[in-house]
This record gives sequence, C-alpha cells and structure tokens, in this order.
Amino acid sequence: MKSNCFLALVICLFISCKNHGQSKPTNPPSNETKKLYFSKVDFTKTKITTDNSSSNFNLHKDKFLSIHFTLDKPLIQSLQLLDPTLSEDELLSKGNFQFSYIVDGNIIYVENLNTGAGPKTRKTEKLRQVLPLVTPEQIDWWGWFMWQRFMKINGGQDAFTEGNHTLNIEIRPYLKGDVLKVGPLLAKGNIAVEVPKIDIDENLVPVQKIQSNSSWEISKDNFDTIKIEALNRKIAEGRFGSINGIVVIKDGKLLLEEYFNGEKRNSLHDVRSVGKSFASTIMGIAIKEKVIKNENALLKDFYDLKSYKNYSAKKDAVTLKSLLTMSSAFLGNDDDDNSPGTEYKMQSSDDWVKFTLDLPMHKDKVIGKDYNYFTAGVGVLGDIIHKSVPDGLASYADKKLFSPMGITNYKWQYTPQNIAYMGGGVRLRAIDFAKYGQLYKNNGLWNGTQILTKAWVEKSLAKQVSQAYAGIENGYYGYLFWNKIYTINNKDYEVSFCTGNGGNKIFVFKDIPFVIVITASAYNQPDSHANVDTMMIDYILPSIIEK
Repeated sequence: MKSNCFLALVICLFISCKNHGQSKPTNPPSNETKKLYFSKVDFTKTKITTDNSSSNFNLHKDKFLSIHFTLDKPLIQSLQLLDPTLSEDELLSKGNFQFSYIVDGNIIYVENLNTGAGPKTRKTEKLRQVLPLVTPEQIDWWGWFMWQRFMKINGGQDAFTEGNHTLNIEIRPYLKGDVLKVGPLLAKGNIAVEVPKIDIDENLVPVQKIQSNSSWEISKDNFDTIKIEALNRKIAEGRFGSINGIVVIKDGKLLLEEYFNGEKRNSLHDVRSVGKSFASTIMGIAIKEKVIKNENALLKDFYDLKSYKNYSAKKDAVTLKSLLTMSSAFLGNDDDDNSPGTEYKMQSSDDWVKFTLDLPMHKDKVIGKDYNYFTAGVGVLGDIIHKSVPDGLASYADKKLFSPMGITNYKWQYTPQNIAYMGGGVRLRAIDFAKYGQLYKNNGLWNGTQILTKAWVEKSLAKQVSQAYAGIENGYYGYLFWNKIYTINNKDYEVSFCTGNGGNKIFVFKDIPFVIVITASAYNQPDSHANVDTMMIDYILPSIIEK
C-alpha cells in the first residue's frame, strides 16, 4: 500500500526533467557568474552565510549540506533573455533553474527543475538563494527531493565510491518549449567530498548455500558467483536498501536463494501491490471454473450501480477487463494525490467497495483504453470474486490456487467487510512467490494440474493497454501484470512482472528460462524500484545469462 508521502514523491520524480546529455554545461563562465557556496551548519538553527561556508563534506557523517548563492539579477530576467517574446507568466510556466551535478569532472546528473518548484517571488524578486540539500530527516523542500534524485536514482551514490571526490554544482536558467534553451552560467561552486570505508560483516558476501527441503529441484547450472558476491557486498553496504530476498528459478529449478536483513526462508513478505496480480489469477480460475462468465462481464451485472453516488450511463459500460487493465475510467488515480479515488482515501473509508462505486467517472477517458493506476478497482474485483465463488474468496484461493501448489504458509489482509484484500494484501514466502511466477512461466500448469488456462496466461501477460497515457515510456499493462524490456549487452529481454511498493518484484521472462523474485521493504523510498532495476541490469541478469 502507498502513503501520501510516497505518492507525492512519485509525482515529483515523474515531473522533474532529467536531461543527461541534452544540455551539457559547455557555456564558458561569464563575468556575471557568481560563486556558489556550500555550508554544513544546521540551517534550522543558524543563518547560512559565507562566513560559515565549508570546503569539505563527509558523505556519511555530516548531517547537513546546503548551497547558497546571490544572483546579479532575478531569474526571470535571465529567462527573458532566452525568449524576449514571452510574457512573465509564460516564462515561469516553461522555465526555472537548471542544476548540473558534476563529480570528479564527469556530469552525473542534470535536472531542469520543475517549473512549479519554488514560490514566484524566488524567481521574480529574490537575488539571494539558499537551498537545503541534505538533512537528517526528510523535509518538504524541493532541494531535498532534488538531492535524493541525484543520489538515489541518477548515479550520485555510485559516483561517490570510497575515497575522496570533488562535487561541482553549476546553475543555469532554462526554458522548455518545442526545444530546450539553456542560458549561461549563473552560479557555480565545488566542495571536496570524503566517502569513508563502510565496515561490513564479510560473512554476508559469499553466495548463500541453498538449504534442504525447499520443495524445488536444485539446479546444477552455473552462474557468475563473482557478480552475485559483488551484489551481496553492495547489499551489505546498504547501497541497495532493505533488500530482503532474492530467488532465481531456471528451467523450473532453484538456482539461487538468498536472504538479507534478518529474513529467512520461512519469512512472510509484505510485497504490497504484487498482491494485485493474484486478483487476476483467481479471476482466471473462476472464469475457467465457469463461476464467472468471462472478463467482458459488466460491472452492472454484479451491482445496482444506480444505487450508488455519481451514477452515469458510462458506469454501465465498465467491464471486469477494464478493471483488470486499470482502464475503467473511474475518477481514481493513485499517482495523483488530488484524485478523489486514491487507495489512501479508500482505506480511510468504512466500506471500500462502496467508496469505489460512489466515485464519478472521468469525462474524457475511454473505458478499456486509457490507463490510470487504480487500486480501488482491484478491491472491487476481489469483492466480485468473493460473492461469486463457493465459500468466499479466501477459501476459494486456498482450494484452487495455494493448496494445489503446496503453498500452506501465507497470510491475508482483510477489508472492513472481512474480505481478503486484493489490492495488495497477501503475504507469502519468497520461495512461494517464485512458485507463483513459475505457474505463469508454465502457461498455467503445475505438477500436471492446469490451474489456469494457457489462454488466460497469455492474455494476462499480453500488452493489453499502453501506459504512455500515464507517462511511462514504452510501458504496457496486461491483466494486473506489467511489461517492460531489460537490455543487457545490447540485447533486449522482455519480461512480465508483478510489482509492489518497496521494490518487491516477481519477474517472468518471455524468451529466457528464468523467474526471479525480489522481496524488499524500502517502502515509500524514491529509489526502491530504481535499485531493483540496477540490481537486475548490472548483477543478476549478467550473472545468469552469460553462464
């Protein structure tokens, strides 16, 4: 499940503009370039001035880092030089500061600051600029979020290896219209950054031996242990925060099984929205068993929609398929805090299904086409399954899915109406989540039993709906499954996957014989999913594909 903080941060990450290689700081400094100073004082207690500026910063020990500089003229005047034809409001809607982060002479991250960041007066009147970047606790300040994007998502923490470094920050004005226009340097400065050695328990580095009684046949295939041990070291150092488990299945056999941060094989993992995919699975079973007609059944076949608030004829056209593909056109979007239909608002209500069915429909979006991440709709699917199958959802899932696969150790979260919550409320062992992934790799077959039809698996993993509407480049969504491409050594590998807050994943690869599970608890952290991508691209996939 998500929190408002996480959603706000996700929005902040999506709307911030990353521009590696698009606008390199090639402009020579002009006479107007101002010195940018760094300071390590606690800005909440001490006013930052040039008298308390610092020339060095310890990445792990120093608690505060701020930058400050004074412009010759307000930012708006620099923007006007980029396009004198625009009004002040037009300039502010298209431009702001550009920050370049340069480590040891290499451009690591360039951010065109979101145009909404900072009050208008900061851009039209103020000359002196003070920006906190590093604090002991999260603060609601765009400078803090920008530093997090630099460090945790865009290469900062990997650039700051053990030893001594130089960090340069350069600031320019930018305007983004049909083309990106970047002005000359406004301010620049540098600071020496010390990165001390991290002491770790060396016993955490070697590849962990697979213990007995896994219920899987153990693979005898090789993998690159050096890469996996390099990954283990990074996890031990905290580079990949809160990773709890990694399980790799190759050709239906257990190749790798590792646990971290006190977790063990029998630990039940809270994988949040990974659990949404289980709604698709159980729906597929119910359709196979003919207790639900098919996914084209209408929502109105299960509810008297006219008895709920905000009824419209458009609601009558909502299908189960549109709920499975996050394209129902309900006015609900977990990625927008201002949406009336977020998961957080749903969970604050007494009746989650009523909350959802009371929501209005989006006037412009097309049912079955336009994607919006809508957890509340998955809860409705769970309610439909619960009222349709014998003995309710939890019992049906146990009888038709978990028991045939030998999964006995699991736990549900329940709704206020005591129905198993399908929006992200199932906990299993990592090794059993691997069974779930392998079920899809097997086209629905498990130990001779066809739990799901092959056709349902194919539809579930297919590219049903484009996520371009939601700003996800080349992204697609199936029946509560995601789809993406990993590129390793210039070769593409398509994968369908379940994903959940904190960095939780179940990967089912299309053309290579792997199922990979990663369990993690980096909930609401901005780098949780990016960390998993780095682990997959730099360590896990190269270690198993090349062998």
